[in-house]
Amino acid sequence: MKKVAYYKGCLASLSAKELDISTRALAPKVGYELEELESVTCCGAGDIHEAEPDYYLHLNARILSYAEQTGSDTLMTVCNVCTLNLRQANYQLQIDDALRERVNENLVKVGVKPYSGGVEVKHFLWLVSDGEGYEALKQVAHRGLKGLKIAPFYGCQILRPSKLLGHDDPDAPSSLERIIEACGGEAIDYPAKIKCCGFPIIQAREETALGELIQPIEQAKEAGADAMVTPCPLCHLSLDAWQSKLKKATGKDFQMPILHLSQLIGVAAGFTDAELKFKRHVVSVQPVLEKLEA
Repeated sequence: MKKVAYYKGCLASLSAKELDISTRALAPKVGYELEELESVTCCGAGDIHEAEPDYYLHLNARILSYAEQTGSDTLMTVCNVCTLNLRQANYQLQIDDALRERVNENLVKVGVKPYSGGVEVKHFLWLVSDGEGYEALKQVAHRGLKGLKIAPFYGCQILRPSKLLGHDDPDAPSSLERIIEACGGEAIDYPAKIKCCGFPIIQAREETALGELIQPIEQAKEAGADAMVTPCPLCHLSLDAWQSKLKKATGKDFQMPILHLSQLIGVAAGFTDAELKFKRHVVSVQPVLEKLEA
């Protein structure tokens, strides 16, 4: 077991609790002991980063400090947006001693220990698509996904900027495909798997956001996918909950099941309903489960 600090972020704490529940069930099966961070805040997403960059930096430094206090060298995330924000802040703090000293002075004032820069932020996807986590996954996925065609959807903020994120080729990623195939499923390829889901602009420009959202779902459907899988709860929210918006706007009723990454692996591992929580989804996952049983 490798101990990692676990930052679940906002959505896995609230509207996407099924992501947290399935991640907790899966992590020890693939060799990770999770130490959840207590008393941490939102990472600020892109909104605070743009509006108040210094405030954003302090928010994320506080999270990184708590992670460092666990004694682990890895802070595990389950959200693309959290991963990008924390890695951006971590990079700035690691390369700029003066900046880190100023931020640490403010952290101490609010009762947080100084951050030394000794933590690396990694998405759960990265931990199970390579190395020991990947080898353990292949052993865990004993039930398999044989007969299922799964469309991977990366979204944008786990791939770009690639120099900062660095795990996958931003134009031709392969980590989700490796996991799908290791679980016995067939990975479906389609152009829009690396595009934005539309979430960041849904409130300001819903028509434009839905134009972004329809592309991956429609392409995955046309390619014969039984379901889609994403490593981001914000993308999951868009792809799952907003299919009703697409139906109203376009008349197309896709009924495409959307799985969190930990749920996909959990299905292949034979996890129970209590560990997967599919009833929390808007689009039913039952057709996928029935096909697998058949």
